[in-house]
Amino acid sequence: MAKRVAFVGLGNMGGGMAANLVKGGFEVNAFDLSETATAQAKENGCNVVSSAIAAVAEVDFVVTMLPNGSIVESVYIGDGKTPGLLDAIPNTALILDCSTIAPTNARAVGVAASEKSLRFVDAPVSGGVAAAAAGTLAFMVGGAEDDFEEAKLVLTAMGSNIFRAGDVGAGQAAKICNNMLLAVHMAGTAEALQLGVDNGLDPAVLSEIMLKSSGCNWSLEKYNPMPGVMEGVPSSNNYEGGFLVNLMLKDLGLAMEASLNSQSSVPMGAAARNLFNLHKHSSGEDKGDKDFSSIQQFYSKT
Repeated sequence: MAKRVAFVGLGNMGGGMAANLVKGGFEVNAFDLSETATAQAKENGCNVVSSAIAAVAEVDFVVTMLPNGSIVESVYIGDGKTPGLLDAIPNTALILDCSTIAPTNARAVGVAASEKSLRFVDAPVSGGVAAAAAGTLAFMVGGAEDDFEEAKLVLTAMGSNIFRAGDVGAGQAAKICNNMLLAVHMAGTAEALQLGVDNGLDPAVLSEIMLKSSGCNWSLEKYNPMPGVMEGVPSSNNYEGGFLVNLMLKDLGLAMEASLNSQSSVPMGAAARNLFNLHKHSSGEDKGDKDFSSIQQFYSKT
């Protein structure tokens, strides 16, 4: 008999993840507030239900992919007026929150789950929309070792790289460190490419030179921010799709919050956050819904 999964949150990432669970042989109860998202989930073979509470009935796993930490806490713990999912999830089920939130939010849900004899892991993802659709995401998991091993049954249907970072909250800590570094090397790559263009270099040629030199990095190799250099990436599609500037700013905000809690020095992360915020509001328009590689436009003289 197929294992049953409740999937709550069918946005750009969640929709593809739920579809891959169906392909992996799971029976998926799907819920989202968006009718468009639930219609697509139904086309992908999910069983669309009327509420998050209905989704978790008699399931083996619960997966959530939600916008921010306050929503995650509200959905699981409740808001004082309505009960949360922790009051409805079977005590045999394993909970996996794949949202990107603060470690403190993840730990709060983990404690609340434990108080109700429920098991919880935080499992934020990396890889973007394309990887979510292809089932090649990376998962950074925080939770007990036994829970991590069980979570892999679900995660391997959605991703190709699965890591246990530590106990509950550690997955979120790893994710915000990764995305802070991503912001830093994307901003630096865009800056270097524009410097080359301003000095008469062909950005495709410069990219090839840096790819074979010490400047090589993921942004340059997989996600070149200069239009026309690489096919199939947002920079060659007017920076549409992909990982939005608004989401990068959210993650950089989480990194700054974590640095305050741990008293860590993060000057590069702080500079990256400032650059992306300046870019978002530059040229008299809000670029928050553009892909984060559009930081290239911040440096461009045209």
